[in-house]
Amino acid sequence: MRSLPHLLAALLTTTGAAAFEYNTFDGPGFPSCYNVSRVHNATSVADMAAVVKEVAAAASSSSSSSAVGRVRAAGKGHMWYDTQCSDAWTVVVRTEQVNAISEFALPAGADRGSVWVEAGTTFFQLAEYLHARGASVGYTLTNWNISFGGSVAMGAHRSSIREESMVAAGVLAMDIIDGSGEVRRVVRDEGDDEWLAASTSLGLLGIIARIQLQVYARERIGGVADKFRLDEKDVLDGDIYGMIAPYATANLWWWPYKRKFHHRYYDPVPSNSTPQEGFQNTFSVTELEAIAARTLLDSGKYLPTSNMLAEEIFFGLWEKPNFREKTTNEEIKEWPVYGWNYDVLIGGLYPDQKAEWEYGLAGYTMELAFPMPLANKMLKRVRQLFDDELKKGIVMTSTYRSGINIKFGKAYFDFLGQVTYNTTDGADWTKGAIMFDFPSFRPTIGDHKRFNEQFCKGIWYKASGTTVELTVTQRPQSSQHAHRRVPRAARTGTKNTREVFTRSVKNLDPKSPAHLHDASVSRPYADLFSPP
Repeated sequence: MRSLPHLLAALLTTTGAAAFEYNTFDGPGFPSCYNVSRVHNATSVADMAAVVKEVAAAASSSSSSSAVGRVRAAGKGHMWYDTQCSDAWTVVVRTEQVNAISEFALPAGADRGSVWVEAGTTFFQLAEYLHARGASVGYTLTNWNISFGGSVAMGAHRSSIREESMVAAGVLAMDIIDGSGEVRRVVRDEGDDEWLAASTSLGLLGIIARIQLQVYARERIGGVADKFRLDEKDVLDGDIYGMIAPYATANLWWWPYKRKFHHRYYDPVPSNSTPQEGFQNTFSVTELEAIAARTLLDSGKYLPTSNMLAEEIFFGLWEKPNFREKTTNEEIKEWPVYGWNYDVLIGGLYPDQKAEWEYGLAGYTMELAFPMPLANKMLKRVRQLFDDELKKGIVMTSTYRSGINIKFGKAYFDFLGQVTYNTTDGADWTKGAIMFDFPSFRPTIGDHKRFNEQFCKGIWYKASGTTVELTVTQRPQSSQHAHRRVPRAARTGTKNTREVFTRSVKNLDPKSPAHLHDASVSRPYADLFSPP
């Protein structure tokens, strides 16, 4: 195995400029960094490398430790909230214009090939490029407006146990700009520490500048949901692994007030099965819908009945396919839905609508990761916590359009990943992970605190104090799916506030080298599974 020192060089800068906050695309009030001295809009890989060299040189010549900062890459899609940067002064390098796609190779008759993409390339940009060439990235999913550089760094995105669905699993090689500004190529090698560290690095090793991705001959996908409205007991006492594992990708969506679940799954279908081309609406709404939803959910800050009504409405909407026919833009009203995989699995914005965050609809979400063998036990414990609130007269509801999102990930080994295995916590992660992703609306009125804020923060923070897998995640909902973790005693990095990191530090495993691999806690899951 090769050593890591050349990749672990600090990314430093000196600056005399006044610091300012750098916001996620949700705008003011949703910062990703707090102490930014400069934002550089990069135009090429060489441009990004030059910035790193510049600030590294400035730092090395500085005699003031207070002037030392960092360089961080950033997109403007689903991005880190609150924890993207350290407290040191930071130069943010934006990557949106660094998005070239090249060296596509898919030999005639082959089922797979490869392509190189630059850091700022989004899923839609690559999907359209590949679709025109008879290819796709398979199930290595990422949201439509998140860059591949960010996706690889953070270990996004997944909802499959059968297939590789996190982007890093599809990476064959990558070019990383290290702390000296040099571009270094790291090639996939499961026995190499350098590769394992780089594949889900959280940006700690430098800016991921280029990625070579595995591509596949494209497939049509079918989606089914009409038969799968489930009573809560059917999931809590059911074979959760068996509900998810047979399919290319599958989710459960929990409605706690109604005590129901929806089960959606998708799988390849014959290319001649239908002429229909379904296209999914992920975050788009009309202005009227946005105003109505915001008004109702704002009132839910004070009136719990508004939240109950919201869940009833959202539940009814989620019963239907949130798809349109791509060529006609007509609503698809019944399941199943068919289409090309990137349209069906990811989708995007309808042409006559805008993203929900452009209308002020935002929220916080917490995501908790657990090994699959604990799936039933975890969900039953969550229901117990909900019922404990009910004893106080507080009805727990979902204030998100699709309920509580229960996602899944195939086991994938790396140092910092959310679905990694061979850890020191003693749990069996080899069957993959179940992710409990609980979004809650952030009111636009008053102090902006959510209904039952104490539950959203207090109980889950208590859990996060003793186990990594219960770290609370709080970031804008519209920044959803930057999903990853830091060392397993402070893991789930991009969905955690700084307070969670602070609480988790004491749980780092001192036996874990550099606290990078297998950092764990002495009593995993204790607070979740013990009586309150």
